Amino acid sequence: MTDYTPTHVGTVTKYVVVESFEVTPADLAIRGYEISNGAMIKETCFGLVVNGKEEEVDRIVTELRKVDPDHIFVKDRGFPPGDSRRCRANLGGARPGYHGMEYEMTVIPYVSHGLEELKKHDAATVPAPADPLEHPALDVVTLKKLIDAQES
Repeated sequence: MTDYTPTHVGTVTKYVVVESFEVTPADLAIRGYEISNGAMIKETCFGLVVNGKEEEVDRIVTELRKVDPDHIFVKDRGFPPGDSRRCRANLGGARPGYHGMEYEMTVIPYVSHGLEELKKHDAATVPAPADPLEHPALDVVTLKKLIDAQES
């Protein structure tokens, strides 16, 4: 195993994932470049990778989320862009974690939709969710109908 020498000591890295019909990763990248004070911003197919001092990254992320808060999500990344331990240029093929991100991108539209729907309702009028631990008993008549349906 080769020695690893950290190149971005004291920094944090975050993904800014965009799932929107109105905002593209390029739009976010341009805005990120405009407001950045020295943070590294890399555009990707799903959004941005932002690396820098924690306060700077948090400020940038907060500003970027204002563009479309229901469709822009943030997640921590343990490695800076181009890190030899995770960069696909060094490893070949998709980087570790890419397929997980690819799956998350299929779920994010549902989260966005839920956030939009929440804004349409008053919290007092939204009923509490059913207790997932409560299992209503199956009555005999319904059980008989299920059994008969399977027999025919």
